[in-house]
Amino acid sequence: MNEYILMIIGAIFVNNILLAKFLGNCPFLGVSKKVDTAMGMAFAVVFVMVLAAVMSWLTWEYLLVPFNLQYLRTIAFILVIAALVQFVEMFMKKALPPLYKALGIFLPLITTNCAVLGACVIIIDNEYDLVKSIVFSFASAVGYGLALVLFAGIRERFETAPIPKAFSGTAIGLVTAGLIALSFMGFLGMV
Repeated sequence: MNEYILMIIGAIFVNNILLAKFLGNCPFLGVSKKVDTAMGMAFAVVFVMVLAAVMSWLTWEYLLVPFNLQYLRTIAFILVIAALVQFVEMFMKKALPPLYKALGIFLPLITTNCAVLGACVIIIDNEYDLVKSIVFSFASAVGYGLALVLFAGIRERFETAPIPKAFSGTAIGLVTAGLIALSFMGFLGMV
């Protein structure tokens, strides 16, 4: 049980897939202007990452390894992720139209989100079993979502903050993302 708790804390805070491994920056910077949109994206990433981890693990264990096709890992995982994102996109379009519209182009970007693919590759590289894969992918997605929502909350304040012209827009966003990453690196001292 302690192993799972450490894995969860590690994936959320210490080895945050976004802030420590720098995977998934494009949707992070693009969707994080409003907290509501960031929350929707975070839930979509949790859903996709957990399902992608399960499906990728099953693909690895029951298709790629038995048939000695390990070299197709990246392609197979990308296909699994793309199919899952299409499913999420169709579901959101029907069930949650305002969120679907708010996410816009960034929802299909989950397909190319390095964080989702990175989590699947980390799971295989660390030889996690199915339960550890689910726990790790869920915790990684929660860590990604936490960073996304924190950043969105800060960016909402930029609209009313007196920011020098040289730092406005993308510049202050990148500086802030770097500072958040540094703050999460402080958790490394706790391990």
